[in-house]
Amino acid sequence: MDRILIIRLSSLGDIIHTLPSFASLRKNFPRAVIRWAVEEKGKEILDLVPGLDEVVIIDKRNWRQSLTKIRGRDQVALDFQGLVKSGLLAYLSRARRRIGFPKRNLKEPWASLFYTERPDPVAEEEGHVISKNLRILERLGIKETNYDFPIRVPDEISRSLQTKLGGMGCGEKQRLVVFNVGAGWETKRWFPDEWAETINRAEIADAFSLLLWGNEDEKRLAEEVASKTDAAVAPFFSIMEVIALIRSASLLVSGDTFALQVACALDVPVVAFFGPTNPLRNGPFRSRDKVLFHKQDCNPCYKKTCPTLECLRAITPNEAAAAIKEQWSSHG
Repeated sequence: MDRILIIRLSSLGDIIHTLPSFASLRKNFPRAVIRWAVEEKGKEILDLVPGLDEVVIIDKRNWRQSLTKIRGRDQVALDFQGLVKSGLLAYLSRARRRIGFPKRNLKEPWASLFYTERPDPVAEEEGHVISKNLRILERLGIKETNYDFPIRVPDEISRSLQTKLGGMGCGEKQRLVVFNVGAGWETKRWFPDEWAETINRAEIADAFSLLLWGNEDEKRLAEEVASKTDAAVAPFFSIMEVIALIRSASLLVSGDTFALQVACALDVPVVAFFGPTNPLRNGPFRSRDKVLFHKQDCNPCYKKTCPTLECLRAITPNEAAAAIKEQWSSHG
């Protein structure tokens, strides 16, 4: 196996979930040239991954130019995205072997037309998506169960982060708890009053509490929570700085977002809120982590809008604060 092309274009959390597959490929094919096709935003994660030979940026506005970088009939293309666009990209790469998920496990089943090989179907509702990704490797003779995340944060990024935290009043030896109040979908965002009540009830006075956000809507949510608590609002952090921040934290409290996937990858204790998505598939995979999820008739639905958000409303500040206290005391 001389040349391998990984296709996982987005999103950030899903890129994290694909890293164990890359780690296993590198372990089993130490001399292979392994390239990763990704959209621009994901490159910042892959720049932290040692052992990856090339990151190929797929420009959605100029596919023709992108295709010239990934073509090679002597390579194996592995599509971990499972969409028509990623399956088509595998086909247009001219790879003789194109491996992707079986139709039953594809969000867009037509993508299957572009593959030459597929593993056996898996039960989506029972297994973690990381294990689902690893199943693709079975077509290459690899049976992998370990979740390894090769992420290396440069020292200069860590030093820059510590300088920013120090400027906000975080002591050098003070333990850090990060409350990630935002999320890409509104159905994954818990409510500002509930966040504030939870933080106040948790009463972790020995911590430096930081409210993390990603876009302007999330920043406004963080500022509303901050106005009702002693937690500080983070400045804007790059993706690399977010990874460095979470690595330095003693606890992350978050919904189903990129920050949560990073914390799980870096073995940082978490308290996770789940509503429309399935924690068995997308959530923490270590027994010590806390997941707050209340099964409703309608969830997991994976919908990005909802008129009631009953699944999130079922999570109470009382149980969230109790989970935070338990994690904080258990991993001090």
